[in-house]
Amino acid sequence: MAEIGVHARGLPGLPEEHGEIPVWNAENWYFEDFEVGDKIRSIRRTISEGEAMLFNSLVMDHHPYVSDEAFAQEEGVFGKRLVAGAMVFSYGLGLAATNCLNSFSYGYDRLRFIKPVFIGDTIYTIRENLSKEPKNEKMGKVRVSYSVYKGEGELVLYCEHLMTALYRDPANAEGAEGA
Repeated sequence: MAEIGVHARGLPGLPEEHGEIPVWNAENWYFEDFEVGDKIRSIRRTISEGEAMLFNSLVMDHHPYVSDEAFAQEEGVFGKRLVAGAMVFSYGLGLAATNCLNSFSYGYDRLRFIKPVFIGDTIYTIRENLSKEPKNEKMGKVRVSYSVYKGEGELVLYCEHLMTALYRDPANAEGAEGA
């Protein structure tokens, strides 16, 4: 399994001795370092009412299921307010994001909101490397799943993230086009 949070990478403008210190949660993985089947689990996070309402305001999501307590209790299917699905998606991915310095988002597939998440629920994420394949002469494509759970393991969201990742040595990348 690839190690998380241990890679050093200097940046312009930093003293050399500072560049030798690993940057927390900023990985220096290349395509070759992604191992299919590797999994990581995030810390847990409770979603508060204040942050849910702030998110709704920032993204202009004022649907009564997420912003109107009276509606949610009296007319809503669930009897209480939901956390916006976009927020659950953002938090779920953010909880397990590794900030790999050599990979770039290519898109998302199979996004599903499986169960409702309510204000006050605690979520966590399990991320798994599903597959990888060559994309072009500079980088490959990696498919990663994000399974977001609440409480004691109730699956609430699933999606697959497609990323591109640079080859460590493009000239010798196995399966790379033109290699």
